[in-house]
Amino acid sequence: MDSVVEAPVLAVLADPTRARIIQLIRDAEGGRAMVSRLAEQLGLRQPTVSHHMAALHAEGLVVREPEGRRVWYSISPDEADRVTALLGAPALAAEEPDWDRVVDDLAARYHGVFSRETIARYLTDSRDLLAARGPAPLLASRSAAFTTARLDDLHSLEQPAGTPSVLFVCVQNAGRSQLAAGILRQLAGDQVIVRTAGSAPAAEVRSVIVTALDEIGVTLGGEFPKPLTDEAVRAADIVVTMGCGDACPIYPGRRYLDWDLADPVGQPMSVIRAIRDDIYRRVRTLLEELVGTPGP
Repeated sequence: MDSVVEAPVLAVLADPTRARIIQLIRDAEGGRAMVSRLAEQLGLRQPTVSHHMAALHAEGLVVREPEGRRVWYSISPDEADRVTALLGAPALAAEEPDWDRVVDDLAARYHGVFSRETIARYLTDSRDLLAARGPAPLLASRSAAFTTARLDDLHSLEQPAGTPSVLFVCVQNAGRSQLAAGILRQLAGDQVIVRTAGSAPAAEVRSVIVTALDEIGVTLGGEFPKPLTDEAVRAADIVVTMGCGDACPIYPGRRYLDWDLADPVGQPMSVIRAIRDDIYRRVRTLLEELVGTPGP
């Protein structure tokens, strides 16, 4: 599953002090820190911090960079994606978003379709869902985009457009489901409505997934992990699950597919490319069933 991270890594970062150390290193100037500075920030003795650092180094989460008599620690580049998946992306200081303005803009977009009160309620709920797992990057713009997708789904339930809709669901909505959605959007254009969701969404799509798609000319644009909602499932003609078990509610009239795919978490690019190509073949077959041959 997309949420699977090796058990030793989970165990090491389950310790709140070690998780905090990783966050402090990640957020430090230059992305590196010394034990003395970490001890000062944590209010702990240096031997205690050194003990925690030894555990993090043993699991390969940090690398040592000797510089004369000093030793710097930084997060291992190979573990950066997993650290982000577990701890979330670093939060940037920002002013409180102008939520009233966001509601006004959405109300203008859906004038005559949804009331301002309904839009405000969905925006608040979308914001809370995105922020439920910790600090959420780009919260205002992503809340607006998530709200738009949900309102579009609601509208399609009331006035079906006739365009087939596919929902890809995995656990973190940061790997396999994003690969599938990106490929289907590229191949189908406006012939298919494509949605994604996760039963326990991560903070960001993994960088290796963005790279794997870029290699074949596919962009994710502004896509980001989103939680699974009831209206997304109800609006879909086909729901494709990828390792999320029984998280998806079952509604009559929808077709459910379960794709048994390897998990890309922690895998080298060669394996991720193989997963991408497996998904590509499945997506092409699905598209042929929906609208006919998608081309060469």
